Amino acid sequence: MSSSDDDSQQRFALGFLFALIALVISVVVGTVVVKRLGAKAPVRPAAVAASNTPAAPAVAVEEDIASVRVENGVVKFYFATAKAELAAGANEALADVVKGVAEGKKAVISGFHDATGDAALNAELAKQRAVAVAEALKALGVAEDKVELKKPEETTATGSNAEARRVEVTLGAL
Repeated sequence: MSSSDDDSQQRFALGFLFALIALVISVVVGTVVVKRLGAKAPVRPAAVAASNTPAAPAVAVEEDIASVRVENGVVKFYFATAKAELAAGANEALADVVKGVAEGKKAVISGFHDATGDAALNAELAKQRAVAVAEALKALGVAEDKVELKKPEETTATGSNAEARRVEVTLGAL
């Protein structure tokens, strides 16, 4: 065997070894990234459900998209991270609440937040979100004295942080 054959075999072996090492490193890095970010399948935004739908099944909330849903007469606004903007369809979702207030009830607004990050900042953001919903109700003609804002609550139950970033609107007695 000639020395050029030996050189090419050594080059091939070294190239193969480097390719194998690169493959192992990329698999390890990919695994770490997937575990850190979480392997979550994308979720399509849910449409606004009808308020008279009995016992609507729980629907996954998209991580960083604002949405609104009506479940068993409760209007639930979900918010993007660090945002207080209402989702499209807010006025339509609040229509039954406006009707209920016109019939002599009070709109009760409860803000919620998750347990990640600074608790004081989370509570302030939950308050801003609840105020945004209250402002939407006022824009729809609901008098300020017919709206009750509750103190923001931290969500500790099971569920995602996206589900915790919400404001719920219910009808209560005056």
